[in-house]
Amino acid sequence: MKKRLTKDKLFVAAVYVLLALLTVICLYPMWHVVMGSISDPIALLRHDGVLLRPLGFSMEGYRMVTKNPNIPIGYRNTILYVVLGTLLNMVLTVLGAYALSRKGYMFRRTITLLLVFTMYFNAGLVPNFLLVRSLGLYNSIGALLLPGAISTWNLIVMKTAFQTVPQSLEESARMDGANDFVILFRIFLPLSKATLAVMVLFYAVGHWSAWFNAMIYLRDRSKYPLQLIMREILISSSANASSDADVIFLEEVIRYATIVVSTVPVLCLYPFAQKYFMKGVMMGSVKE
Repeated sequence: MKKRLTKDKLFVAAVYVLLALLTVICLYPMWHVVMGSISDPIALLRHDGVLLRPLGFSMEGYRMVTKNPNIPIGYRNTILYVVLGTLLNMVLTVLGAYALSRKGYMFRRTITLLLVFTMYFNAGLVPNFLLVRSLGLYNSIGALLLPGAISTWNLIVMKTAFQTVPQSLEESARMDGANDFVILFRIFLPLSKATLAVMVLFYAVGHWSAWFNAMIYLRDRSKYPLQLIMREILISSSANASSDADVIFLEEVIRYATIVVSTVPVLCLYPFAQKYFMKGVMMGSVKE
């Protein structure tokens, strides 16, 4: 018995050590970026290897990034895209998942198969661009929000989560005269809060990090999201490094500061959704 307890303790200790190593591996890149962003540019340029603390102290990288007049515009546009895009995503995903999760709806299996088909096959960039332009969405917010209005994977997870709701609750509500909207908003959504929180997080992070579609479909710079503006700052700093001696020293800290400015706001969402994250994913991925 004592021998078994000793083995259990050793196993638990090994698990904690492994988890600690994985935590360090995952957190160190962000720590390196933050320390580099506030380091002295010249000292950082001469440094090679692991960076555990700032080399001197300088906010020059942040000053160079934030003095760009396009940064406030990018933040405004990105917040607008995140709010509108996430709202559109959730409305369509919830409605689609509810319809596909209910037994007896016509063409339910056929529609599900067609949706799954889109996960494996894509028309490609050129046909998508021609479609967006022919629909009159080019250089508009709709070009960023409508083509990806529903994520098939998120729809399937939400559908599976709705299927875990007991059938007896729906039947009782229908006996009391409730229609589909009442059943959805008063029964299914309150019982699926964890999955809803995870879906909101996934969609919001996706919109915050998106830049490729904006580069393809937007022509007006006043509509650029933050990530696309940050990409231009990185490219311009690298392009000017060969001709401007000051930029040579600032190039590295500008890169680090750009990463911090563009990622820290969205990282603040995770603590609020953390308690729902594992519960929501598991609820939507396992069917009893």
